[in-house]
Order: sequence, then C-alpha cells, then structure tokens
Amino acid sequence: MIELPDDLPVLERDVVRLIVRDATGAVLLFHTRELTMPELGYWWELPGGGIEPGETYVDAAVRELREETGLRIGPTQVGPANWRRTSSFRMRGKRRVQHEVVAVATLDAVAPDIDEQDREQHEVEDYVDFRWLPVDEIVGSTERFYPGRLPSLLPDVLAGKEIDEPFELFS
Repeated sequence: MIELPDDLPVLERDVVRLIVRDATGAVLLFHTRELTMPELGYWWELPGGGIEPGETYVDAAVRELREETGLRIGPTQVGPANWRRTSSFRMRGKRRVQHEVVAVATLDAVAPDIDEQDREQHEVEDYVDFRWLPVDEIVGSTERFYPGRLPSLLPDVLAGKEIDEPFELFS
C-alpha cells in the first residue's frame, strides 16, 4: 500500500510517457515547471499524458505526442511499454497518482521543431523549453528529471529490459 501525503484531493489515472528519439538517438525532453507552485523549481520531463477510456497505450502515445509537440507518428513507431511505474505529484491544486507505462518512439527526422498549437493551457504555461539531448548527457546529468530515475534507468529501457519501478513521490 502506498502512503500519500494528505495534502490535496487525489486524481488517479493511467498515463503513457514517451522516450522520443530522433534519427541520431537524441531524446526529446521538456523543461518544465508547475506555474502555481514556483517553489518546486524546474525539471526535464518526458512527453506523455492520460490514457483515455477505450485507448491503448499506443493510441494515447500517438495522440499525446501530436498534442504536445505537433509531431505525427504512426502506431508502429511506438515500442513496447517495458517500463512500468506509479508516481505522485502535486499539480494545479490536486495530488496526481499516475500509473504510468513508458515506451520508446523513434522518429526518422533529426531534432524536429515542436509545434505548440494543440497543447492544453497548463502545458503552454508549464513547458518553458524543449531540447533534444544525447543519451549520455541525460545519463551523466545532475539536473532534475521526471521520471526521477530517468538518468539511471534510460540505458536499460533502451536495451529493452523490463522495468517495474518502485513508487516515486515527485512532489
């Protein structure tokens, strides 16, 4: 049983996150904040979002990537969801509990630009930048990431290993 802070109303949902790799192998990350809680600072985050009723994680991955980045991929570009995790964080006056799967999506282009026009309002406010970072820069980084163990688990995920990560209390 996971013990959560009793600080806010809880919103529980299923989520897909994507390790989006361009043709050089670089990974797309958003530089993110929570506008309503500046004390949390900034971190680098994988794209992704909620899995809607009736969607598979692949359907949600294709949709979320298009909405957050403008990048259009097909279902065959989304790999297996070999990283599974549950996390909790504060966002917009709620404590989110997310049951996440993480999959790799591979692009044919090199560092394509991002189109923000289909983002939700909180994404427009919270995503302050994006970068295509080489894997070794992520692995060697001391910056903050979401998922928090991304730098240490990324090589295993990319190698296709099955990962069932313990619960992460992010904020």
